[in-house]
Amino acid sequence: MQLSNYLFFTNNCAAALAFYTRCGLGRVVEVLLYGENGMPAGSNGMHGHIMHASFKGPGVSFYASDNHDAEPMRGSAHHLLMDNRAQTEQLFRQLAEGGTITTPLGMQPWGDYYGKLTDQFGVQWMLDCPVS
Repeated sequence: MQLSNYLFFTNNCAAALAFYTRCGLGRVVEVLLYGENGMPAGSNGMHGHIMHASFKGPGVSFYASDNHDAEPMRGSAHHLLMDNRAQTEQLFRQLAEGGTITTPLGMQPWGDYYGKLTDQFGVQWMLDCPVS
């Protein structure tokens, strides 16, 4: 068994996945578009938008799509367990671009270097770099 998140966007899934690629999280390894190559057309002008995408990188795996009835993301976050403080700082800065930092990156009472943010697409990220 393996748990993978599935992110639902209303119409900007491609932009979000391009952003995550630029941040160095990985890349899109599969994409199906509404109304192309035999896929259903979708509704409310979804033709050409992402019906299903698979995103993978080192230690990262999730799925994403556009849905005309997608609800705003809340109540869940991607938790990235990092092993390098400099990488944690760099990725945190990149993901925070255009987003909102909710817990500034820094040493926490439990002893980890940690920060939390909501990116420009409404996805929450928790970066946690245990200090050994």
